[in-house]
Amino acid sequence: MDKSDVTLERMRTFVRVAERGSLSAVARELGVGQSTITRHIKELEDAVGVPLLSRTTRRVTLTDEGSRYYASSVQVLRLVEQAVDEARGTRGAPAGTIRISCTAALGVMHVSRLIFAFQDLYPDIGVDLSLTDDRIDLVHEGVDIALRLGPLADSSMKLRAIGECRRLLVAAPAYLAARGAPVVPRDLTGHEGIRMSNVAGSDILILQGPGGEHHAVPFGGRFRVDHGLAAREALAAGRGIAPAHRWLVDDLLATGRLTAILPDYSLPSVPLSMLIVPERASVARVRLLIDFLAEQIGLIPGVEKPSQRAAPGEPAETGIARRN
Repeated sequence: MDKSDVTLERMRTFVRVAERGSLSAVARELGVGQSTITRHIKELEDAVGVPLLSRTTRRVTLTDEGSRYYASSVQVLRLVEQAVDEARGTRGAPAGTIRISCTAALGVMHVSRLIFAFQDLYPDIGVDLSLTDDRIDLVHEGVDIALRLGPLADSSMKLRAIGECRRLLVAAPAYLAARGAPVVPRDLTGHEGIRMSNVAGSDILILQGPGGEHHAVPFGGRFRVDHGLAAREALAAGRGIAPAHRWLVDDLLATGRLTAILPDYSLPSVPLSMLIVPERASVARVRLLIDFLAEQIGLIPGVEKPSQRAAPGEPAETGIARRN
């Protein structure tokens, strides 16, 4: 083989195997047999003339030559995709697929609907939506952008602050009729709390009173869950009290199935951020979805503008979120 056998298809296969560390995972992702992936890698290595991957029974890793070739391949594929986008842009028809990861409950309740609206505007753009509360590796999973709740640690991912999610204490009227409605924070002691098992510190509620004072109240209960939609069901079923995102329960409040309690006391809001793989940020269709979601998510009930904005002259996107 010679350099003419270094095809874009083989290069793309190599890049995905390098990122995922698994031939079988890439085969499933691309919808082909593992033998096809193995053949692409062998043909590319033959054309380049050096081994690019080291294979063991458990994992595939890059050789030193493979690491250098991977970095160059990513840049080549990025330039190819940008050239295609620019060519299509002259006809005003963005196309291709975007992969997005989103916190599960937010995705079901709101983001999926926004993606439908986006695809109505851009019918040639496909969207793969993955719903998970786990902090995944965006590059490893082939994700372009991710929507995440909560603070994030530093990393090379771009971050766009989307908003602050308001929370409030809620319960079903039937539960309050049977157990009594708390009047002050200390009344929460002894009530059934619905807690999130995947949220650190959920056994303590921090409330700010009307005068600015803070209250730390022990919060326990017999039901813990790791999914917001299950917590929503428990609330509607009258199983207890919970601090809930406004976007999670706004419809239940509007219909009277839930009631806000201790309305004069506020809970800390939770940041909502968009993480963007830097190499994907300039792809036209990805940029279109980034801007669309940033605008539309701000219209979701309980999502307020970010409390901290970039200073004049600073970019709105920064590098953050190691656990992306």
